[in-house]
Amino acid sequence: MTSRTVAVLRAAGCVFAEDEAALLNGEAPDESTLADWIARRVAGEPLEYIVGWAQFHGGRVLVEPGVFVPRRRTEAMVDAALDRLGTGVLLDLCCGSGAVAAAVVLSAPGSTVYASDIDPVAVACARRNLPGCTVFESDTFAAIPTHLRHGIAVVTANTPYVPSSAIETMPPEARDHEPRVTLDGGPDGLDVQRRVAAQARDWLAPGGSLIVEASAAQADTVRQIFAAAGLEPTVVHDEDRDATMVIGRGTLDQG
Repeated sequence: MTSRTVAVLRAAGCVFAEDEAALLNGEAPDESTLADWIARRVAGEPLEYIVGWAQFHGGRVLVEPGVFVPRRRTEAMVDAALDRLGTGVLLDLCCGSGAVAAAVVLSAPGSTVYASDIDPVAVACARRNLPGCTVFESDTFAAIPTHLRHGIAVVTANTPYVPSSAIETMPPEARDHEPRVTLDGGPDGLDVQRRVAAQARDWLAPGGSLIVEASAAQADTVRQIFAAAGLEPTVVHDEDRDATMVIGRGTLDQG
């Protein structure tokens, strides 16, 4: 059955047909389910929605339709957060499935980790991935408890950052299946990042860090946004994962 699955997926344009076929064959509980899964994949549905999980930073993250699928490049954000977290508090904004927060918990057991997302579907999914952690339904910092003000060591925010006009050029499995609100960042892609940066100093502990993902073409603009918000920005490129981040450090006397 695997060779037939490979052929069907390859004909449908799946670049990694062999890997996907092996995964579908290995995860499907019976032939009927496998046939349904193959049909869904051929129709363009993300593989992660079909099997119900994504591989991320050495672990599995539960995902479901209606929730952003974590990308491998975002693993770089996890590593940057772990490098700066120490014994402090992490808040994962725009958390989607909670992948970043869950990876931090997996890599640094005992860490104090919170997460939030504006979408109730994402919040429900993140709570499944983050048992024992608090996940807020919140538009950026709006519902975050005030006792965390000036007390967060690291804020990660994998905000939507695709310019509105570029959504139609995305691969169909993202464009047609993932929620547009998780992709569309406004005219230049940076609307949500501006909002997060403008509020971050009120929440970061002295010397704390805000970490966002962006495209390489957006990095200099994000750097300027962070600087205007009173953060000390650094642009970081992870060549292995094809990832670009901007990390804004709060000043030591900001509290």
